[in-house]
This record gives sequence, structure tokens and C-alpha cells, in this order.
Amino acid sequence: FKSVLNYCFFLLQPKERRNRLSVWNKLFYAFGGAPYQITGSALGFFLQIYLLDVAQLDPSYASLILFVGRAWDAVTDPTVGFLVSRSKWTRIGRMMPWILFSTPFAVLTYFLIWYVPPFEEGKVLWYLVFYCLFQSMQTCFHVPYSALTMFITSDQKERDSATAYRMMVEVMGTVLGTAIQGQIVGGVSSCPTEPDTADGSNATTNTTGVSLEDTKRAYVVASGVICIIYILCAAILFYGVKEQKESDPLTFRQGLLVLVSHGPYVKLVVGFLFTSLAFMLLEGNFALFITYALGHRKDFQNILLVIMLSGTLTIPWWQWFLTQFGKKKATYYGVSWAVPFMILIVSIESNLILSYLVSVAAGVSVAAAFLMPWSMLPDVVDDFKVQNPKIHGHEALFYSFYVFFIKFASGLSLGISTLSLNRTHFSPRLFPEAVSLTLKVLVSPVPIVLIIMGLLVLRTYPIDEERRKRNRKLLQEMIDSESETSSESESSDLGSSRI
Repeated sequence: FKSVLNYCFFLLQPKERRNRLSVWNKLFYAFGGAPYQITGSALGFFLQIYLLDVAQLDPSYASLILFVGRAWDAVTDPTVGFLVSRSKWTRIGRMMPWILFSTPFAVLTYFLIWYVPPFEEGKVLWYLVFYCLFQSMQTCFHVPYSALTMFITSDQKERDSATAYRMMVEVMGTVLGTAIQGQIVGGVSSCPTEPDTADGSNATTNTTGVSLEDTKRAYVVASGVICIIYILCAAILFYGVKEQKESDPLTFRQGLLVLVSHGPYVKLVVGFLFTSLAFMLLEGNFALFITYALGHRKDFQNILLVIMLSGTLTIPWWQWFLTQFGKKKATYYGVSWAVPFMILIVSIESNLILSYLVSVAAGVSVAAAFLMPWSMLPDVVDDFKVQNPKIHGHEALFYSFYVFFIKFASGLSLGISTLSLNRTHFSPRLFPEAVSLTLKVLVSPVPIVLIIMGLLVLRTYPIDEERRKRNRKLLQEMIDSESETSSESESSDLGSSRI
């Protein structure tokens, strides 16, 4: 009788309110995206200099650790995506166990990355092992969290709104990670080299009065603060978000066939692969370009902060824009917005005000490039559900392979930048004209060509607003039909038990 009453109450509710998420639900969900961005920004900006100056590793070993770590991270994404898709439903969900149990190991391994072991032999192995382990644990958190978008509600508008909340928190997480690490580590001066001999002969003179131990301690404190934030965000996500139940998962072979055979997904991934590579090249080389080509050495940190803040503040505007004019138009305008400013920054002489102006414009485009893929991915999954209503358990694969290709773009961007600068014999002390020209090419012509290629691919992306609305209607009918069937089954079971 209770089941029948619940179902009647469900039917009496307006359809648009059945899957409505409160503002708190969206905020709790959004907090889950912060750990990935906070740790990622701290590692991205500070790990290399930490390995060289604090851990005092050879540059070749530092490069090896970073390269192997990124490669390992990319490989684990589809692997974890497959394992998540094969997971069984538990009383706390199918995605939540991965998020819950990976958190303590991710926190521990992240902390140990920033700890200098008290031995020299095996130090390289120490950082390599814990960096790779952290990437694995982070993947076990981030892939199911990304796929969780499909399990918090079946309403497209609510998912889009929750995604906008998530993107805003993630961009703020990037700013927070950079600020925490930068302020705590920046509280001590540049770390000096330790004496070469026991009596201090041939030692580098310490003009700042700061020991290497102080710098080590600062990195440990910064990592501890970030670990606490990581745990708090994971706890908020776990206690504040309820996961909806889905059916049995796909096999690995079925999952691969699903990804390859669904045209909208392939076009979406390829298009955003080009645009992501463009913005990664711009972001990865913009600091060098500002510092060395334009000569704004004292302002580059502020300029990077302006980019992040501009992106954070404009995400709500892009969310409004896509709801009013559609996601494809938002992608075209948002991604291409930075192109004129890319041309402008390399066409005129160094100007600090212009550099800040370009940073604001770049942040606006970065916000759109950040938001649009994650807003459009659920539409692709919905489109697949409509075309294949009997196939279930594919959501994590869609998200994990997208993350894999984005990380592939990140590694490709790093490789292109490194090889290009190495060919010019780049050095902070010796700055030939060829380096300036190379940096100009990396922050303007190459990203512009990649953006054009990406937008041309996305032009063929078939899911427009009309198709989205049609899919939404069909999915709601499927959900209502499944709910009615489930309620009738429960009522029948209840009647049988009374007899």
C-alpha cells in the first residue's frame, strides 16, 4: 500500500519537479570537483621546481618522473573507467565507493610527494612511485565523479546547471591550489644550496637567511593544508549527493564498440581535443611569453591570476548564454572569443595594460572551453540512451575516455612546447631572438589553427537544441514507463504476500 501511495504521489508531481536538484545539491556535487583541480594546479606549477631545487634531483630524472607520471595517468583513465562501469550497485551507489575508498590513499600519496626522504639512493624511485600512485588514486576519484553527473538526476537542465556549479568550483579550485602553494612556499625565500663540504667550504652564500629545511617544511605544510581540503570536499560530496540506481554494466568489448560506433561522441571528443590542445599550448607558454618575450617578469603571477579569476567570474554568464542560445553557439562564440586577442598580443610591442586585457579575454574563452565539453557530454550519453534503450552501464566509459584524450592533449602540448624550445636552446640567462619568435608562434598562430580545426569538426556535431529537446522528451517517457512498471510489480508482490 505504501508503494502504491508513493507512486501516486510521484505521478501527481509536475514532471519538471520530479528530478529537480536544490541549490545545496548542486553545491555539494560541485565541491567534489575541487580536489582534482587544487592538487592538479599545485603539481602543475610547483612540482618541477620542487624536484629540482628542494629534492635536488638531476634535471633528467625530474623530467623522467614528470613524463612517466603523465603517461601512467593517461593509461589509468580508460582502465578505471572500465572497472567502474563493471562495478556492482551497493547501498551507497556504484560511483560513491570508488570516491570514498580512493580518498585516503590519494591524500597519503599526495602528501608523500612533497616529503623529502632522508636518503639519497632511491630518491628518484620514491617520487616516481608516489607520483604514479597518486595519479592512480586521483583517477579512481575523478573518473567516477565525472560520470556521477549522469546519476544525480535524469533532467537535462538540472544536469547542465549542476555542471555549471561544478565548473565554477573547479576554476576556483585551480586558483585556490595555486594560491595556497604559492603563498605558503612563497613565505620563504628561494631555497639555497646546501654546502658541498662538511665545513661549509665552496658553499653557496645564503643571503636570505632561509635554510633548505625551511623550504622543505613549507612544502610539507602546504601539502598538508591541501590534503585537509581534499578530505573535506570528498566528505561534502559523499554526504550531500545521492546517486540514482542504474542497470547492469557492459563488458569491455561492448563498451569499446559503444564509444567507437556513436558518431556524436567521436565528433565531440575530436573537436574538443583540438580546442583543448590550443588552450593548453596558450596556457603552458603564456607565462614564459609574458616573462621573457614581453619582459613582464614581476607581473606574470598576477597575469595568470587574472586569467583564472576572469574564467571563474564568466562561467555563470556562459551558462546563461548556452541556455538562451544553445550549446553549439556558445561553443563557437566562447572558444573563438580569444582569437583576436591572440593576434593582438603578438602584433604590437610590449604593453603591460594590453597584457592584462588579453588575460581577461583569455579567461573568458578558457571558461567557455572548460564548461562546454562537460555540459555537452551528458547530451551525448542521453542521445545514446535514446538510440540504445536496452544498453546500460556505459556512462563511466564515455567520461573516462574523454578524460584520457584530454590528458593526451596535455601531454602532447608539453611535448610540443619542450621540443620547440629545446631547438632554440632556451635558457633563462641566454635569450636569443629565436626563443621570442618560438614563444609567439606557440601562443598565437598554432593555437588559432587548432581552434579553427576544432570548430570545423564541432560544426558537424549533430546534437542541436531541437534534438536535445526531443531526446529529453523521449527519455522522460522512458523513465515514466519504467517507474510505472516498477510500481505495478511492487503492488503485485504486495498483493501476493497478503494472499
